[in-house]
Amino acid sequence: MQHQNLLFIGIGPSEILMLLFFAGIPVLLLLWALIDVLTSIFANSIEKLIWLATIVFVPVLGAILYLVLGRKQKVKTFL
Repeated sequence: MQHQNLLFIGIGPSEILMLLFFAGIPVLLLLWALIDVLTSIFANSIEKLIWLATIVFVPVLGAILYLVLGRKQKVKTFL
């Protein structure tokens, strides 16, 4: 018996998993970086603006760079 293709567009379960992996992870990284930049306090607003522009205009690489390097530039606040 032949497996039915999902969504009637000719892709099966393995293609769906690969799509989720290769598209889902970059989108999650992008959202995580954007939310972190927008909700964080930086020493000056120029740093925040530069990181925001980097994430928006160079999405995957910008998000990875921010998460590795940019998070260290935030102002540490203690509650």
